Amino acid sequence: MLHQKQQVRDWYDGFAFGKRKDIYNPWSIIHFLDKKEVGAYWANSSSNRLAERLIKEGRPNIKKDFEELLCGRALTMEMDEQIVYNQLFTKKNAVWSLLLASGYLKVVRKIFVEGTGRIQYELALTNKEVHIMFENMIQDWFSGNDDYNDFIRALLQDDLKAMNTYMNKVTAEMFSSFDTGKRPSEKKPECFYHGFVLGLMVELADQYVITSNRESGFGRYDVMLEPKTDKDGIILEFKVQEEDEKELSDTVLEVLRQIEEKNYQSSLIAKGVPEERIRKYGFAFCGKKVLIGSASK
Repeated sequence: MLHQKQQVRDWYDGFAFGKRKDIYNPWSIIHFLDKKEVGAYWANSSSNRLAERLIKEGRPNIKKDFEELLCGRALTMEMDEQIVYNQLFTKKNAVWSLLLASGYLKVVRKIFVEGTGRIQYELALTNKEVHIMFENMIQDWFSGNDDYNDFIRALLQDDLKAMNTYMNKVTAEMFSSFDTGKRPSEKKPECFYHGFVLGLMVELADQYVITSNRESGFGRYDVMLEPKTDKDGIILEFKVQEEDEKELSDTVLEVLRQIEEKNYQSSLIAKGVPEERIRKYGFAFCGKKVLIGSASK
């Protein structure tokens, strides 16, 4: 088993008790020694419904931050060690305090802010086992929705008509799933949008490097799919219809104009994707209605 030493560390290390770090998950280690193979043993041993609900139904910024964690990056924030259940959906950073206390997150480092005298914590997913647990959880959000899977296939095939058909079915079914009831998704689709991006990350992670809200050109794009092989690069931009835009088609044109004006494709070009192999899509929302347009169609 010596050749699996690094693999076991990646999967099960990362816990800390007091000042003692590099503690492995004993439950997972026992099962690994028994089965002689790595697996998500601890993550599958208990219900993760509370963590799932907090992420799925939480405010848009929670899903946005979770995108960072799934991409292997860390979050930096102040933490409240006092966790009060009825404040989990309302108090800022309470969800991260719970995930840290439950072992899903680890403290990479503490940062003392001289100006305020406060401590900030740099947080990351504890290990690969936890990462896979959350990927599986997100995949389950969409696994029963055939329209979502059909939309992904239509996107890869550049079938704009099918994309519009399936996306409107997806929004009709999924908007309420990402809605806390306090911020109706029909008016602000951010909750759905970031849940949608998380779903893309899980479904297409083997084919694309998926990023969102990153700087490129002269602005920040919504979603970028950078191909890992010889495939087209894809840019997705989302916009809610404004009062001065009479039709959703007007909003789509505005989104596509913004992609060109802000030169969002520059990051993909810099990474070797030919400009003619970059597809650009504008998504226009009005409540649960969606219209998707393409710069090439």
